[in-house]
Amino acid sequence: MTKGLKKLAVITTIGMLFVLLGGALVTKTDSGDGCGQSWPLCHGELIPSNIDTALIIELSHRVVSGVVGILVLLLSVLSWKKIGHIRETKFLSILSFSFLVIQGLIGAAAVIWGQSDFVLAIHFGISLISFAAVLLLTFLIFEIDKKFEAEKLIIDNRMKKHIIGLTIFSFIVVYTGALVRHLEASMICPSWPLCTPGNFSLPTNIYEWVQMGHRALAGIIFLWILYVMVLAIRHYQHQPIMYYGWIISFILVSLQVMAGALVIFTQLNIFIALLHALFVSLLFGVFSYFVLLVTRSKKNEAKLNNAIQQQLDQKDTISDHPATVQP
Repeated sequence: MTKGLKKLAVITTIGMLFVLLGGALVTKTDSGDGCGQSWPLCHGELIPSNIDTALIIELSHRVVSGVVGILVLLLSVLSWKKIGHIRETKFLSILSFSFLVIQGLIGAAAVIWGQSDFVLAIHFGISLISFAAVLLLTFLIFEIDKKFEAEKLIIDNRMKKHIIGLTIFSFIVVYTGALVRHLEASMICPSWPLCTPGNFSLPTNIYEWVQMGHRALAGIIFLWILYVMVLAIRHYQHQPIMYYGWIISFILVSLQVMAGALVIFTQLNIFIALLHALFVSLLFGVFSYFVLLVTRSKKNEAKLNNAIQQQLDQKDTISDHPATVQP
């Protein structure tokens, strides 16, 4: 059963990535109205009669989201039953499915009644939280065989603050990136990294502010991750999860920044735009696992402190009752 659960977890995680990328594709191609104001049917029909590209993209996204939703529910139930003794399992099971449902409801509401671009931008972030929860469930399932040596990991307070801070900050970066797409501001600035070549003046309209604000936040998170990676290389050589985890994080954020630049240089190439969304999704997944490790670290610290205290108590007992020396 564990082998089957692992396969289900991997398939569901990959499926959630397709949900994320499908949502980004719908936004990038402006296919949100591909099925008109009808949901879950297209133009009120079970089998649409007038088929075009926008309809295919929107309907495919709905179908994939529905199938993956069933997989997430199945994974949540089986994880609860099989590894419910692991303290994070039940919380992640509820989180993964509930946020996927919320994401679907927001999408449905946008189709039927319409929503503000600022509200729609949170749609991707909600899907991202569901993806992160499924990814963490997958890690927990594979931890049954001790594939990840996190039981003895201890993270210092400075690193904990960076992990929590970067996780929250990355979500803000994701939101601003989604807002760029929903406001159709991706190409408002024809150059990169400046909005206009050689022009250092402030943005002149909301679209430029959103675009350049997103670029500024992306630059900050790039430098922040670079700094933390250096800390990890210096101080966590003997803890592979942290050591290689931060190297992977820096690679992902570098690819994400490069993809963002290429979006401008290629005039909004769809494939590059989807890679841009993919890299930031994977990065958020890594940060989510780091947060899980932070909670594990607190538990490990408590175990270590208890062990040390027991050793001290034993020494005190021996000193209070010295062995009797035979004549």
